[in-house]
Amino acid sequence: MAEKKNILTYAGLKQYEDELHNLKVFKRKEVAQKIKEAREQGDLSENAEYDAAKDEQRDIELRIEELEKLLKNAEVVVEDEVDLDKISIGCRVKVYDMEFDEEMEFKIVGSTEANSLQGRISNESPVGHALLGKQVGDVVEVETQVGPIQYKVMDIQRVND
Repeated sequence: MAEKKNILTYAGLKQYEDELHNLKVFKRKEVAQKIKEAREQGDLSENAEYDAAKDEQRDIELRIEELEKLLKNAEVVVEDEVDLDKISIGCRVKVYDMEFDEEMEFKIVGSTEANSLQGRISNESPVGHALLGKQVGDVVEVETQVGPIQYKVMDIQRVND
């Protein structure tokens, strides 16, 4: 079975590459030093610092493996080439919530970059999925846990964060 592509914006790709570099270059050395210092204290069977350092090392290696897998299957959306005639991954969308009479703004991103607190919604989320392919002026109905919500697409822009 083919691995799922991880759709990333350029900013997301850079963020994950920077995190991977930091883990490999700095965090690995830092935790190796902690393990060395803990070993020098003697008996490892009751050494909390050693156990904590080994746990941290395991966590770092797991995150490195996770990031390498994510980046290996990354597909980068070139935001400068995003078609502004319709909503797609990598664009900023301004919508009008017809029930609550308010404007909202979302950035449509791949699922690995989604963060609702920052207004970054996944193309796989109910709202993101419903908005994909829509144009300015379209009204979209989204089924949510609290019932259907209607949004009117007000504006589609390129993102440059």
